[in-house]
Amino acid sequence: MSITRAANVREIFIEREQRMNKKTKQPFQKSRLSIVMGMMLVPGLTTTMAQSNQSVYTSLQAKQCRTLKSSNSETGDYEGRCQGVAGYTLLISEGDLRQNVTVVTPRGVKHSLDLWEVISGGFSRVGPNAEWRMTKQNGKPLPVALIVRFIANEDAAQPNKTTAYLAVSKITPNAICVTNKIPPGAKANSDARVAADAAANQPCLKNQK
Repeated sequence: MSITRAANVREIFIEREQRMNKKTKQPFQKSRLSIVMGMMLVPGLTTTMAQSNQSVYTSLQAKQCRTLKSSNSETGDYEGRCQGVAGYTLLISEGDLRQNVTVVTPRGVKHSLDLWEVISGGFSRVGPNAEWRMTKQNGKPLPVALIVRFIANEDAAQPNKTTAYLAVSKITPNAICVTNKIPPGAKANSDARVAADAAANQPCLKNQK
């Protein structure tokens, strides 16, 4: 393409854009600036997505946890300490064929999730893994929420029939408690993660009973 032709094409493009901007009552330079600024913001959106919470999984299985207390009685009393993340640990306790989880902070403060009260009072057990929703603070990993599967038998007449809930708990400097009870369903896992990422601003379920 010749220089003259290129110049003509450029003039046509500028004239067309000026007419469009005149119709919308926006100065030509302002329009171009808006386009440039919009393009500059795209990397920022990518960065925001990259900084979203991530999941880390730890085991709740007895063979992977340290047994603190065990009984051969019919009630099956048991307590075990399971490794968590970023200095947190989880205590799994069982009594009267019902299980519960207690979150222990890096400073040793215990927060019972009271699963047999806020999720289900039936015979119960927790799932094999805990899902921690993690962010970063000052470059260090920090848990902001915990998701635990809670499997309960709510029909004494049908002992083999169980319901698997997902218990979502917030982890904040002021409170560690269950905020959401997610029923079983095709989107249960994704719903639990969405709830976990918003849990910091949610009230504790046990305070609503």
